[in-house]
Amino acid sequence: MAQHLIEAGPETVHWGYFDATLPPVLTIESGETVTISTVSGGPEVMPKGPVQVPAALRAVHSAHKPKLPGHICTGPVAIRGARPGEVLEVRIKDIGLHYDWGYNFSGPLRGALPDDFPEMHLMHIPLDQKRMVGRLPWGLELPLRPLFGVMAVAPPAAWGSVSTLPPRRNGGNLDNKELVAGTTLYLPVHVDGALFSVGDGHGVQGDGEVCITAIETGLIGTFELHRRNDMSLSWPFAETPTHVMTMAFDPDLDDCVTVALREMLDLIVARAGITRQEAYALCSLAADLRVTQVVNGSKGIHVLLEKRYLQAREG
Repeated sequence: MAQHLIEAGPETVHWGYFDATLPPVLTIESGETVTISTVSGGPEVMPKGPVQVPAALRAVHSAHKPKLPGHICTGPVAIRGARPGEVLEVRIKDIGLHYDWGYNFSGPLRGALPDDFPEMHLMHIPLDQKRMVGRLPWGLELPLRPLFGVMAVAPPAAWGSVSTLPPRRNGGNLDNKELVAGTTLYLPVHVDGALFSVGDGHGVQGDGEVCITAIETGLIGTFELHRRNDMSLSWPFAETPTHVMTMAFDPDLDDCVTVALREMLDLIVARAGITRQEAYALCSLAADLRVTQVVNGSKGIHVLLEKRYLQAREG
């Protein structure tokens, strides 16, 4: 299969929004691989002094302003033949650092504790690619586990332009720490070509992303993109090498739990051939229900279940 490369730059990014009318920067066949570089952050969070801001990021700042509040995303990539109602399978083959620093900020009216911190707090964090650690200002070294906070297909045309900040049924700002290299993400397709975009690189992130940011940085990802006309989904779904994972997003965390859990029950019934009530019991005994993030307007829940528990009923 062919392999493609898209470098982040003024001609290949869109800032702050998704829209079904965005023209693709590349069109590929189903099953082909594309390597995509990303950049992150506006001028207000750029480091000063000896730290090198990538030329591509400076060029994006010069050429673009955010159409809506949100992230700088590279793409979209069209997959020839993909149609609404199908599924885009995104095999995350590799994720690496694009540059050697990241940033984290918090401040008033932001994050899980919006009233607790009256001042803006911005940290710039050196990233050691060889050792894969980030060094915090007080000396602590955190192991890096890179992931893309934003992976999305285009929204339905009727939605118009929507901010990248809240996650939705088209994916977007998932901020799910499990979506590392080796994981496969499945996204419901809403427009011809699917139109896959990626951005919001995170060097590492905890469940919740409570202060509103992770280690925000530029990443380079390699993705194998497959059109799945044998599947249909209402919400994004993922598989790690060991687990299946359902997801849901809503301003109400309780509603997220309800949707993500029901999606997991549907999956268990389909794969294991047990009753829905048996699947409910299995979730209580073996599934992990986790808070994905609580800071993006629509909160997130993901439910993880080991694949070994999906064996079909005996007899």
